[in-house]
Amino acid sequence: MSEFDTNLGEDILPHDIREGLARARAKDRKATGGGLRVQMGEVWYPLRSYSEDGFEVAIEVAPKLRGLVEIHQGPRLLRSVLIVAMEPSGDVMRYAFKRTTAARTSPPVDYEQAADLPFAYLPAL
Repeated sequence: MSEFDTNLGEDILPHDIREGLARARAKDRKATGGGLRVQMGEVWYPLRSYSEDGFEVAIEVAPKLRGLVEIHQGPRLLRSVLIVAMEPSGDVMRYAFKRTTAARTSPPVDYEQAADLPFAYLPAL
């Protein structure tokens, strides 16, 4: 076990307390999306689940989403995606990716960069 384990010491708690903690964590994950969220315009919606082919949002939280949206993990942009709505499943709405673009970590360049360039030049001795 690591020192950051969220279940550390819970095995000594009574069963009803553990169930209450599990319900509270599920409610928090439902409200916050576990840090993952989708942005449409200026509005943010927490994600219930996320995979490489789509995501789920609680029906009561978000309206019917469509078009180009951004997926964030905290303040960091993960990708921009074009989404289409699938069928609702219980209390969640599933959205599939039609097109996905990963976020860049560096600005684009408008010239070719050779792979074998030296990192720095040293003066001749």
